[in-house]
Amino acid sequence: MPSLPPINPDKTAAGIALDPQTLERVIPESRRPDGTVRKQIKIRPGFTPQEDVRRFRGTKQAQQDANALPKGHIIGWAPPPTSQASGSTGKPLSKSAKKNAKRREKKEDKKDEAVADNWEDEEEEPAAGTASSNSGTPAQKSAPTSSSGSTHSPENPNWAAAVDEGSLAAKLDKLDVK
Repeated sequence: MPSLPPINPDKTAAGIALDPQTLERVIPESRRPDGTVRKQIKIRPGFTPQEDVRRFRGTKQAQQDANALPKGHIIGWAPPPTSQASGSTGKPLSKSAKKNAKRREKKEDKKDEAVADNWEDEEEEPAAGTASSNSGTPAQKSAPTSSSGSTHSPENPNWAAAVDEGSLAAKLDKLDVK
């Protein structure tokens, strides 16, 4: 039994296909935008339209094209060997996945450094009189409260206590809209 031609044959650049019933080269019928149908056009044997003409390549040029390296390939370069033991998954990471992994690592390192490089070290105990003002979290330390009892001095700056509350109240009274 001879093999049957495909139902939807491949078309050339010019739209020429092989008719499955007659095995002739034809431009199949098509539908116009207004809904009417174009007739099927037979192509003379041996005719090749301009769209289907290939660029001439000599034998040496054809051999060079066949043996050509992929675009961007560097002669003599071989990719480094990959070890399956280093990666827990079977698939290697893509370029963007590697970049994102490096970003995550840097972000985690910055978090660790921010905690480790706190400018107020708990190990350094200040003078006995100011020890009660330094207890607590850094957020509590920086909160401006005048009820902590500590005073402002060059050795122990407390900017919340340094503000003159009388002048601040006067300024607020001026801003009050009546």
